[in-house]
Amino acid sequence: MTEIRFGTDGWRAVIAEDFTFENVRAVAQATADWLKQEKQATNGVVVGYDTRFLSGSFAGAVAEVMAANNIRVALTSSFVPTPALSWAVRDRHAGGGVMITASHNPARWNGFKVKPDYGGSAPDAVTAAIENLIPGIIAGKKVLTMPLGEAEAQGLVERIDVRNGYLRTLGGFVDMDAIRAANFNILVDPMFGAGQGLTARLLEGGATTVREIHGDRNPSFPNLRAPEPIASNLAESMALIAGGGFDAGLATDGDADRFGLIDEHGRFVTQLQTFALLVYYFLEVRGQRGPIVRSVTMTRMVDRLGELYGCPVFETKVGFKYLGAKMRETDALIAGEESGGSAFRGHIPERDGLLAGLFVLDHMARTGKRPAELLAEMYERVGPHEYDRVDITIRADERAAIEAHVQAHEPASVAGMKVLGRDAIDGYRFNLEGGWWLLLRFSGTEPLLRIYAEMPTGEQVQQALAAGQTIAGISL
Repeated sequence: MTEIRFGTDGWRAVIAEDFTFENVRAVAQATADWLKQEKQATNGVVVGYDTRFLSGSFAGAVAEVMAANNIRVALTSSFVPTPALSWAVRDRHAGGGVMITASHNPARWNGFKVKPDYGGSAPDAVTAAIENLIPGIIAGKKVLTMPLGEAEAQGLVERIDVRNGYLRTLGGFVDMDAIRAANFNILVDPMFGAGQGLTARLLEGGATTVREIHGDRNPSFPNLRAPEPIASNLAESMALIAGGGFDAGLATDGDADRFGLIDEHGRFVTQLQTFALLVYYFLEVRGQRGPIVRSVTMTRMVDRLGELYGCPVFETKVGFKYLGAKMRETDALIAGEESGGSAFRGHIPERDGLLAGLFVLDHMARTGKRPAELLAEMYERVGPHEYDRVDITIRADERAAIEAHVQAHEPASVAGMKVLGRDAIDGYRFNLEGGWWLLLRFSGTEPLLRIYAEMPTGEQVQQALAAGQTIAGISL
């Protein structure tokens, strides 16, 4: 059996290979033991799941283990977004939460996310403690379990609907009346995931209209490599908007914690542009101030905005277990990572794709401008920034050779710009003159080498990505 290890955000594995009921129960038992060790078990646990194959059944198996350990379980009555599960942990003052989801991974995958009592991503100390318990549980066959019906009859498991309270909370962050009255025509693509139907529910009752596509439950995520809201997966949405009649397109990933934006012309707004727009909205339009937290893969437009508005910017490794921790430490206004995840002060210290979309709509309603216009306005302040990323599938046995090749490679320049230095905060980053950068990093959730670049022009971005492949010793 493959060793069970938590990655950037949770344990993920291929369904029926390593993601089996036996293994899920073992991880659930380890989580129950951890809750008891931390004296959080008496506060109960919230368990939720997404739209993936057998997610509801895996969640039921987790509830059976928790109940057998005498831990009260609030089990969601339907699939829910991960941020809704995290919100419920906070709202119910629970000892923790478990979310069955593989987020944006391909359909063959599922996953197990642990949420501590504050409703954020579990830090390394927590996941390491849980991991260390798993081998002994499996070897000693120490998993406790109780039939779900019996657990419900004993009052150890209750079914809860978290959607209504979660949506009310989201609506309180923006002027919903103004958004509903703005007469927007919005295309929404939940990518067959857990966010389906929720934006339409939030916006119903006014002049603004919503057209939702891919709004049914289909665990195969047809015609998508994966339910990740990036340009390569949003061709249908982009084409519909390019045909005219829409003011913007909003997309969320499989568990609705990541957000993708399409402008009024049908062009994808990169995740870096979108996060910078959100920062600009809070600082310029809402007049708020506070620290900003970004991952190493996030745009330096954020740093420029921080300088312009007098707000400190903190950098972390990739993953909301790092961003969320820094956000809580600094009482940050906003935190964001390149993969499309943003978190906001006053909410959970965790990504929320639906709330990010609401903030974009609020930005539009307050200014009367569409996304492309807002982006042009922001660029007048920070200057042009272009970005792209290449994902290269690798085998586990290739990683050491790639790392050795990168460490041995010392380019004097990239895309015509001098290399000023390199660091290994998270991956291998080459810092270039002018504040531009190239980063090579192994994914913490998928068997991928990711190469990222931010440059002043699109042509230089592509040159930098090609240089990154040379540095890694890889040719596509």
